[in-house]
Amino acid sequence: MFEGLRFAHWKAEIDAEGIAILTFDRSGASVNAISRAVLDELAQITERLSFEPPKGVVVRSGKANGFIAGADVHEFESFETQPGGVLGSIQYGQRVFQNFARLRCPTVAAIHGYCMGGGTELSLACRYRVATRDPKTKIGFPEVLLGIIPGWGGTARLPRLIGAPQALPIMLTGRALSAEAARTLGMVDALTSPELLLDAAKEQIRHPHARPFAQRLRAWATNIWPVRQVLAPIVRKQTAAKARPDQYPAPFALIEVWRRGGSNINQRLKIEARAVAKLAATPTCRNLMRVYFLQERLKGLGAGSDADIKRVHVVGAGVMGGDIAAWCALRGFDVTLQDREMKFVQPALDRAQELFAKRLKTPDRIKPASDRLKADVDGKGIANADLVIEAIFENLEAKQDLYKKTEPSMKPTALLATNTSSIPLDQLRTAVQKDARFLGLHYFNPVAQMPLVEIVRQDHLDTANEKHALAFCRAIDKLPVPVKGTPGFLVNRILMPYLLEAMRLFKEGVPGPVLDKAAKKFGMPMGPIELADTVGLDVCASVGKEVGEFLGLEIPDGFDALLAAGKKGKKTGEGLYKWENGKPVKPEVDPNYQAPADITERMILPMLNESVSCLHDGVVDDADLLDAGVIFGTGFAPFRGGPVQHIRSEGADKIKAQLAELAGKYGKRFEPKQGWDSPALKALAS
Repeated sequence: MFEGLRFAHWKAEIDAEGIAILTFDRSGASVNAISRAVLDELAQITERLSFEPPKGVVVRSGKANGFIAGADVHEFESFETQPGGVLGSIQYGQRVFQNFARLRCPTVAAIHGYCMGGGTELSLACRYRVATRDPKTKIGFPEVLLGIIPGWGGTARLPRLIGAPQALPIMLTGRALSAEAARTLGMVDALTSPELLLDAAKEQIRHPHARPFAQRLRAWATNIWPVRQVLAPIVRKQTAAKARPDQYPAPFALIEVWRRGGSNINQRLKIEARAVAKLAATPTCRNLMRVYFLQERLKGLGAGSDADIKRVHVVGAGVMGGDIAAWCALRGFDVTLQDREMKFVQPALDRAQELFAKRLKTPDRIKPASDRLKADVDGKGIANADLVIEAIFENLEAKQDLYKKTEPSMKPTALLATNTSSIPLDQLRTAVQKDARFLGLHYFNPVAQMPLVEIVRQDHLDTANEKHALAFCRAIDKLPVPVKGTPGFLVNRILMPYLLEAMRLFKEGVPGPVLDKAAKKFGMPMGPIELADTVGLDVCASVGKEVGEFLGLEIPDGFDALLAAGKKGKKTGEGLYKWENGKPVKPEVDPNYQAPADITERMILPMLNESVSCLHDGVVDDADLLDAGVIFGTGFAPFRGGPVQHIRSEGADKIKAQLAELAGKYGKRFEPKQGWDSPALKALAS
């Protein structure tokens, strides 16, 4: 059937039963991503299959690590330059998938590992889907995270397959499903083991099964015109509670595409393609694409080097130290956790069990992780550790004393790292004998949720050891960014002026909920008052003092009294807010209250000013790394692309003039810092 056809990315063969096996193995790539060349070859294969339909078709991956990661995002950026632009490129992919869906024989997607975006859309173009029960198998639509929506038939097919109430949240959130969850919803028809995947796919062809009547009825009933007109506004309102349409238009466009789509799939595909083309031209899409590439760059920093780390020893079983230890154990490392007494270690072990249960689900997966994490009050694990992480309280002398006691027991090749959030490493390293192996690994709270780790340099750090630390961060599934070891490093240095100015406004009488709302309207994931309580007022005071002295900023009055009363924020149940069941109880604001018009500028512009200063001082190697660090370390409005990208978009001269105006009204803390003449700020990134 395939004689005379030669493919670079697909292997097509017919087995003894007459079943066509299409194996996608993209040439020259470690993962399968769908490019124009991949689509061209699939179009040729589909045309041949339409002439001579086999008994059935199985689509599978030739990569061990996954099915299909989605469309080639790098190529997506060039769609505008291709014939027909973005719209033409999207419509071409739709045609290829639609022709495949029309084949006059059973088609089955055999899914193992990741199945994302365009990969999920290809699976939906198949009549059946079989997936492995492996924890690595994940199925989803991450397009909204890039500022677009599924464009190769995802919105046209998924609601009709499993019903709109089930389908819309999958596409609106970008969250991936496990194979079990996908099977429960009806996205997957059967589950099997990786070894039996091909056989299970063939079995679907030998004995095809109709979907349950109840599922088909639900899918039909939730997609008829009157239901769509009623349900769409409800879903839109629910979505608006989590995202603003002017900041993140993609989810709202997706709802509208589904609302307008009719019973004819060609009509639905046409509406979908036009929506993707429109979204692709928005600043949000461009910036979220940029964030994606920044993330890929951070992942790449740890590539090409062996971490050479198997055993980790953590000193300090507080919230940060205990959670760092738990995360390392979760990611497969043998970890020993040390503190003065077992009563300080046990709460960390209890939290670790909660993490393992949440992430690993089943006892057979939880137990190995639990076994990898051991209490070690006596510090015996130091001698065998490849990495020792100090995570005690923020005090220069205490940390230096610990290094003097710990280092003699360490292996000559082991790394010594501190989790300090603000103390300059050139001060800390004076107590370290082999300071070429000493560096900072600054995690963020909560460790399990925050993706960034700052790799903090000091003048004597060996570059090979820095590479080992970068590789270790990737091994524990964190995003590393190398930073200079000056006070506050990158993230806290930029974050502190924002928090301190918010505290000053709070002290001036602006209600906390008003400040939080203004910050969230700008695009921050959490308001500054709630954030300060979440981080801990004691931590804010400690870091604020260290960084504030360096930056010439003062901590507003009132902190000491709160701390003296034991009000440290969320962890004690009260700080600037009261907390119940892990949620802040925010006071009601007088509906007649009028906030000062410039509160957003007063909070946000100091962040931008300090970002420029960090770039000028070489805290990071370039502007892209700065944006990446601040986005993944603080959650800085991703749709804006980072502080530097936001400055470019708004205009550096405009923001500098705003700072000068604020300085005239409120004082020199707003004066533009050195670096505003940097070429990195002038041109809007493409």
